[in-house]
Amino acid sequence: MDNSFFSLIFTTDFAYSILRVTTPLLFATMASVVAENAGASNIALEGIMLFSALFGAIGSGLSHSVWVGLLTALAGGLFISMMLAYFALYLKTNIILSGIALNTLATGGTVFLMYVILHDKGTTSSITTIPFPKVNIPLIDKIPVLGPILSGHNILTYVAFISVWVVWYILYNTKLGMHMRCVGENAESAASVGIHIVKTKVIALLISGVLASLGGAFLSMGYMTGFTKGMVSGRGFIALAAAAMGQLSPVPSMVAAIVFGFADALSNMLAALRIPDEFVKMIPYAVTVIGLVVFSGIRRNQLKKSRIKALTAKAVS
Repeated sequence: MDNSFFSLIFTTDFAYSILRVTTPLLFATMASVVAENAGASNIALEGIMLFSALFGAIGSGLSHSVWVGLLTALAGGLFISMMLAYFALYLKTNIILSGIALNTLATGGTVFLMYVILHDKGTTSSITTIPFPKVNIPLIDKIPVLGPILSGHNILTYVAFISVWVVWYILYNTKLGMHMRCVGENAESAASVGIHIVKTKVIALLISGVLASLGGAFLSMGYMTGFTKGMVSGRGFIALAAAAMGQLSPVPSMVAAIVFGFADALSNMLAALRIPDEFVKMIPYAVTVIGLVVFSGIRRNQLKKSRIKALTAKAVS
């Protein structure tokens, strides 16, 4: 078993699968980074991804067009994002509870809509979903080892990693990003200099919704071909953990998402080695809990050191 385990781990196929399974996590992580920086926690990532996955599968299946599928996926995810923004920012409901409610709505609502539209139960088996194309990168695909790992992915995998740079650029190099970070750090101070708090948070939630919708579209039009009940499988919540571990910074959050992607890919690989199914399925979530515990410990030590430093400086003065 040991030999077979390591022979599967140290392969280009396994490295390729890490990038593949990281894709939806990375989209959702960047969605969380944007929303959290604006002080608008998007707990509804799970629901957004579920709706976009369903609408993407149905849209591409009925139209036989991957681009129509993408547009319907974005529409489905943005609808949930707008509901969250409306409830939390205009009706003044608790944004955490609103997000949980929308996640619950998505769990049953996607199954209901799937039955109403297609008369399917569990999966969209009555239609053929059109997947996004795979892309072979010129020159890189000819490089031994590196080529099989980096080339030949679904186009959304490359978009996911490009989105890290896009989010970084928006947050740190645009006026909108500055407004988001100001609102997230201190809304009252931001309002005092003329920044529209509600407008900024709405824009952040809509950008977050677009990113999460791309993750959902990948699940039903890339990772799998078709929608399956509950196919997001907690990725929205894992993405929240990855963003927290990355301290809401795009690049560190991407690294955290890749770590969780590694755990997910590992669980998929172990399923072929006669490992008990219950143990295999818990690996991504166990790694998430362990990661948060380690992160909390590091943060606690940092805060303790900063307090000691502040007290020392005060005593010296």
